[in-house]
Amino acid sequence: MAFVEPITLSGRGIALVPLALEHEAGLRAAAADGALWQLRVTSVPEPEQTRAYIETALAMREAGNRFTFAVTDASTGTVLGCTSYHDIVPAIKRVEIGWTWYAKRCQRTHVNTTCKLLLLTHAFEALHCHVVGWRTDNFNFASQTAIERLGAQKDGIIRGHALRRDGTIRDTVMYSMRAGEWLEAKAQLLYLLDKPRESL
Repeated sequence: MAFVEPITLSGRGIALVPLALEHEAGLRAAAADGALWQLRVTSVPEPEQTRAYIETALAMREAGNRFTFAVTDASTGTVLGCTSYHDIVPAIKRVEIGWTWYAKRCQRTHVNTTCKLLLLTHAFEALHCHVVGWRTDNFNFASQTAIERLGAQKDGIIRGHALRRDGTIRDTVMYSMRAGEWLEAKAQLLYLLDKPRESL
């Protein structure tokens, strides 16, 4: 049995649905909103690479080290972006949250905050994770700010860690949240979601 079993997570008008090939057109359209693949610090696929992106995610799911969700509008099924549990380590009950991106129209809205609430709730309360981690490009300051606002702690920086799409080598900023920190972080996420115009 896989540590992360197929499940749909939903709340506040958002549904995280296990990614499938049927989401190809929707992902392509979401990425086109803002031409997100042009950003050098994200993992958004170029339009012609969308199917390969999904196939890679499904292969990683089969291997047990990544489980990707399509982020959708719960009422219409419209794909808004995608997010994943990755670097899944069942032996120590650890997952990371990443490979996350949204159509430009969804950025600075409740979408990301809601997704993080759903993913963290499932990780800590259903999977009983001891720790949830994040990693991001050292130049992705928006991502770092969003992660820190979740209540995650900065663990450090891995220098010369990975290649960017433009061939440069990035430093990776690592964050984590332990199970004992979850209740306070959850209260803050709910507060942000209930506060007008507040988002991550």
